Amino acid sequence: MPESPDLTEVTPESIQGLVQGASAQLESIDDLESLEKWRVEYLGRRGRLTGVLRGLSQLDLEQRRVAGALGNQAKRQLEEELEQRTRKINDARLAKSAGQDRLDVTLPGRLPVTGRLHPTTQIVREICDAFIGMGFTVVEGPEVEWDHYNFEMLNIPKGHPARDMWNTLWIDHRNEAGEYPMLLRTHTSPMQARVMESMQPPVRVIIPGKCYRYEATDATHEWHFYQVEGLAVDDGITFADLKGTLYEFAKRLFGEDRKVRFRCDYFPFVEPGVDMSIDCFACHGEGEGCRLCRDSGWIEIMGAGMVHPKVLAGVGYDPEKYTGFAFGLGPERIAMLKYGIDDIRLFYSNDLRFLRQF
Repeated sequence: MPESPDLTEVTPESIQGLVQGASAQLESIDDLESLEKWRVEYLGRRGRLTGVLRGLSQLDLEQRRVAGALGNQAKRQLEEELEQRTRKINDARLAKSAGQDRLDVTLPGRLPVTGRLHPTTQIVREICDAFIGMGFTVVEGPEVEWDHYNFEMLNIPKGHPARDMWNTLWIDHRNEAGEYPMLLRTHTSPMQARVMESMQPPVRVIIPGKCYRYEATDATHEWHFYQVEGLAVDDGITFADLKGTLYEFAKRLFGEDRKVRFRCDYFPFVEPGVDMSIDCFACHGEGEGCRLCRDSGWIEIMGAGMVHPKVLAGVGYDPEKYTGFAFGLGPERIAMLKYGIDDIRLFYSNDLRFLRQF
């Protein structure tokens, strides 16, 4: 850092010479780092011009008046020149940067990466849309459920052999009797009881949601999966209403030319119970040498039936007045049939090559 000039040299000529030298040096600077060094050298707290102005107090009155005016004028001049030079350097840098980063409008645009719905979500929405069009309302319920709703309210009391149909995952939470009353729901059917407890007929609901069962996984089984449950209760509902509703659903989801077959089956919370199948769209119902339907010509897609009178009575409905039907189906199974997927584990493998197909 240059030392402050000797006070005996503080004359109009010396101040003018200092300003001229500083201005010439400033004109040769073309970067901000050197510009900051110049500012410190001439205008900083220990700079050359600052030292001149501090030493004016030791001059006599007339010299101080003349030199002080010249010093202040010199400071304003250098500050203005510094501001102009800073602006010029910044403008040059901006122009250079704009030239280097200029957008080439002739290049093709970059398509944004967009997500998509999971195939299970897609098929759940298709199923719900089909029933919404027939007057059903979508409701959802808890995945951690009470034994009371998952089994007992559905005509499956403690010790009933039907409980063996579900490999239950129990929650480690004992009650005063030492029992485990909480579980991961094994089906969406508990919401049948919850909905009927909360409202009076007419009832028309569709219930999508996730279920859990303690079982080994393979090409057709998963320990967690989705299920869509349906329930309709009203005065005078018959089995014909069940068949007509599900037949209309099959046509909406699989096409107008679908054939439907109902066969007797057992479910604790319906009486009578049936399974519903559609004609195989791979072999057109012929069944000869067909891997999809295993030579039967039919593909089972859901279980259904008329709501058991004990279930109706358990929620406070009069089974002599009200009747209803219920059904349940697995969206993954429907997606496997519709899209030709041969392994249910692919739905949850997070393989983008699989997911991007839908």
